[in-house]
Amino acid sequence: MTRRDAARNWQNIVDTGRAFLDEDRPLRLNEVAREASIGVATVYRHFPTAEALLETLARPSLEKLVADAEASLRGDDDEWAAFAGFLTAGINAQLADPAVQPVVAAATHELPETAELVARLNALTGELLAWVHAAGRIRPEVQRADVIRLMCGVVFAATVHAAPSERPALTRRYLNVVLEGLSLRDASGQGRGGDGQGAEDEGQAAADRHAQP
Repeated sequence: MTRRDAARNWQNIVDTGRAFLDEDRPLRLNEVAREASIGVATVYRHFPTAEALLETLARPSLEKLVADAEASLRGDDDEWAAFAGFLTAGINAQLADPAVQPVVAAATHELPETAELVARLNALTGELLAWVHAAGRIRPEVQRADVIRLMCGVVFAATVHAAPSERPALTRRYLNVVLEGLSLRDASGQGRGGDGQGAEDEGQAAADRHAQP
């Protein structure tokens, strides 16, 4: 088999795996091989486990999330808008790519590059959280693990028993609730991060800016 054939098979497997995810079908390598009209041994040679294929599918979105987090840290937004913008970008990524959430939530990873990406993403999340903590804009007990779980939880809550067309609006509503709950309040009762809707709108605006080429 030539390198060109191997590359073509790899791409065919990845494209077929993506179709499985988009159709909400379990990612089973034997079924991927059958759907792609490629030998099972060839599929396993490229991807020894379904998790390796899933991580490969998630990689572009994870790379984009890392870039979003880095942009949030070096951008012109204040600390709360940067933090909210990153949460918004993370939730949008999970909605757009069903490979993201299980890969981020996994305790271990098959591919070294995936482990590096997730570790980098976790570190950047910690930096953003430390920034809003230092500014007194977020509840002091909130930890990095809480933020990651809340991001996954918002998407899960918006997708369970909901039609695909309902999910974006539900996600924005639940993110609004989460941001309102995370922000500290001053003596007047006003959230220091702004009211929930304002904070969520700032986050979406920041995420939109990071998405621009």
